[in-house]
Amino acid sequence: MPAKTRGSRDECLDAIASALEQYGRGHPAAEIEVYRRNWASIHARIIDPDFAGISRADRHELVWKFLEPLPDDVQSHMSVLLLLTPDEKKKSYASVEFDDPVSSRV
Repeated sequence: MPAKTRGSRDECLDAIASALEQYGRGHPAAEIEVYRRNWASIHARIIDPDFAGISRADRHELVWKFLEPLPDDVQSHMSVLLLLTPDEKKKSYASVEFDDPVSSRV
């Protein structure tokens, strides 16, 4: 499933979205969203029922291996990587920013 992006796009955002789409190829129920919060910050959220029963640390290991090959200067833009099950999405304060973003002052 392709990553959903919003707002302005650039090389870093596209590279991160493409890397996360590789995760999505093996997880067809996953919903992937990526956006640039400001000039220095990219936020990503994956909602995947396959995360059920997996610790948050293990989720990051599963997903981060797709981001590791990216150059350091691209990785450095990644400031939020939110990995949730569909049920956790409903309860996650951090997830609200994806659904109802507040503009950045930076």
